[in-house]
Amino acid sequence: MSYREVQLANSQRRIELSKHDQEWLKKSGFKNVGWEQVIILYQEIEKLKIENAHLDNLSLGDLFLEADRIGNKYLTKEEISENDRKLAEANNYINEQIDQYFPDIEDEVIDFGQKSKRKNKIKSSK
Repeated sequence: MSYREVQLANSQRRIELSKHDQEWLKKSGFKNVGWEQVIILYQEIEKLKIENAHLDNLSLGDLFLEADRIGNKYLTKEEISENDRKLAEANNYINEQIDQYFPDIEDEVIDFGQKSKRKNKIKSSK
């Protein structure tokens, strides 16, 4: 691709990014002028598109896990362990409340030893 083609591609691809990503590129000093800067911008836009495509394919649970992983980058080990402890306490409290309101007083027994009395009949169409 020529210099002008890469510039044009950068402009078009930048528009496709979210406003947040566009602002981040601007604040980070990526420019669409100068051969080296144009190539660096092209590569950075490609990285952002790959990251966004990855996040678009995640389920809601996976998004929460990803957010937790990103958030943990900014916490110390002590803060992470404290958050994990609080989460475990909350989980235990919720489980106790569920057991209180929905007690499981009846044991379920499944006997795999006896054969079923019902037999499936195969009907033939003649």
